[in-house]
Amino acid sequence: MTRSRALPLAERPRLARLVAARAWERMRAAAHWPYFIFTEWRFRLPEKLLIAPTDIRTGDPTVAEDIYGGYYAFGGKIVNAHGASPFGLPPPSLEWAKALCGFGWLRHMRAADSALARANARSLVKEFLARQPGPTRSLAWDVEVTARRTMAWLSQSPMLLEGADYEFYRRFIRALTKGYFLLQRRVDTAWPGEARMSAAIAMTTFALSAQRGGFLLKKAVKALNDQLTRQILADGGVIGRNPQTLLDLLFDLLPLRQAFAARGKAPPADLLRAIDRIWPALHMFRHGDGSLALFNGMGVTAPDRIAIALSYEETRGKPIFNARYSGYQRLEAGDALVLIDAGPPPPPLHSGVAHAGCLSFEFSLGPDRIVINCGNPGPRRADLRLSARTTAAHSTLSLDDEASCLFGYQTGAPAWLADKILAGPQNVPVAREDVVQGAQVVASHDGYALRRGLYHERRWRLDASGERLRGRDRLIPVKADSTANVNYAIRFHIHPSVALTLISEGTAILLETPGGASLAFDAGGLPLVIEESIFFAAPDGPRPCEQIVIYGASADIDEIDWCFARQGGAATP
Repeated sequence: MTRSRALPLAERPRLARLVAARAWERMRAAAHWPYFIFTEWRFRLPEKLLIAPTDIRTGDPTVAEDIYGGYYAFGGKIVNAHGASPFGLPPPSLEWAKALCGFGWLRHMRAADSALARANARSLVKEFLARQPGPTRSLAWDVEVTARRTMAWLSQSPMLLEGADYEFYRRFIRALTKGYFLLQRRVDTAWPGEARMSAAIAMTTFALSAQRGGFLLKKAVKALNDQLTRQILADGGVIGRNPQTLLDLLFDLLPLRQAFAARGKAPPADLLRAIDRIWPALHMFRHGDGSLALFNGMGVTAPDRIAIALSYEETRGKPIFNARYSGYQRLEAGDALVLIDAGPPPPPLHSGVAHAGCLSFEFSLGPDRIVINCGNPGPRRADLRLSARTTAAHSTLSLDDEASCLFGYQTGAPAWLADKILAGPQNVPVAREDVVQGAQVVASHDGYALRRGLYHERRWRLDASGERLRGRDRLIPVKADSTANVNYAIRFHIHPSVALTLISEGTAILLETPGGASLAFDAGGLPLVIEESIFFAAPDGPRPCEQIVIYGASADIDEIDWCFARQGGAATP
């Protein structure tokens, strides 16, 4: 875990502006309350739902069996209700409670396709409605949870409403309607920022699905267009910089596009553009084994979800190589692939899961992952998330064992800022060159400039054959006459499947991949160290792995060249 630090004086005005902006958002929302109340009063409760949007996520019938047996497994925690209502039990974790009240698990009941599963699903919805008939300050009516529940209930409404009595039908639609107006009130103030996108999507889905929803659709589409414009960047990346968000968005936006078609309405142009942009960005993050690169909150890749999402791609897209808006670069030659984080951290509103991994990279040969970042732990190991977000958990350089970013929990900031990045690299210039001999990226960041008086610059050069990846790390004084001496560590976390052997009296390392490739790593004769590391993003939970580390001091050596060179032929496909 990173050490506690005071927020630098130069960053305090930025924090003050953030707090002021948050207060202004709330004041604006409060000023609009009369309008929201009037709109809700004018709206007549729908008599019925006209369509049921498709849920393209897969369901697992065995989960439905567990739920019928009283076992609720959400967010890495399992609770045995012993016949009691799960909504009355003390939740073992925040993630568990959000998943329970978000009702995404209804798709498993649908997958069971039995009268028993349908009856159990309806019974649980009735229990929720009895305990939560309308918006309160409880977690059940959190913006993100309400949005997820709205989309789940609408998509599973045929199962829930088949043969339902009139009273249940009315209570069900009334709760959906109340949820819509709660989202309308809070779509511009939700925290974190990703919840605003979910709210806008849920609002639009309800307006399309409900009778008399046309009265609400214009406002919902306006909110949707606003969030799509704010959160999806020109290169298809997302403002939060998390590859997982791209996949999650496709699972929400593709059914929404279908819902417009089902109602005979043209989807908004911003929605169509967003989907078209996301495909190449998603391809950009994919390694040869199909998994997504471990940047800024990305954890385990679910192969089935990738396959489902790609099945909706009309034409096989090509990856972006220079995603300058979202701050990523891709180098590719032969079967060699390098993915680079070359951007500053997201704005605080969207930085709740972002990592201090500026200028980190991942390297793979075909299906074999070689250099990795540690990734985001799954819900079962939430206690490791803070460690996973530090610079030391990434394949890059760190100074004095400190992260390049400053997190809210380190500074005594208000609780709503505890998980946010409050300071970090702001200036991350990138230069890219693609020539016949290969591709090169040079980038630098100022994350340590205020605290340590040094810029970090890194160069990656991938030969056109893919046989050799050369790199260079430089520490450049902010002031030309500076003589500060700072200790550094350059880490290369290695995938658990790769075997490491120290050779050449500790100045080189042999790496052997499962596919049969051998690579030699050296740093110009500097001593190398192999240390323990941890791979947080393994499907079966964290796994031990190893890392190559180069230690030094800026006053002794401020420029380090390193190289991964293939030995004895290409990797086995």
